[in-house]
Amino acid sequence: MKKSYKIEVDCANCANKMESAANSIDGIKNASVNFMALKMNVEFEENADVKAVMKEVLKKCRKVEPDCEIYI
Repeated sequence: MKKSYKIEVDCANCANKMESAANSIDGIKNASVNFMALKMNVEFEENADVKAVMKEVLKKCRKVEPDCEIYI
């Protein structure tokens, strides 16, 4: 399953950190962040609990970039 989320992030470097953080979480097959479009595209592993996984993504992203936001 693939989903796209609107995000808020201040710089391209921070977007890269968010992308790395998201890709390190169980349940995510692939995550990519487009800084210019302010979007995060996520492909979930089969049978993943999307809401729980995205809450974990937001939590981990805020550790690397406290001001970021993902509109789940």
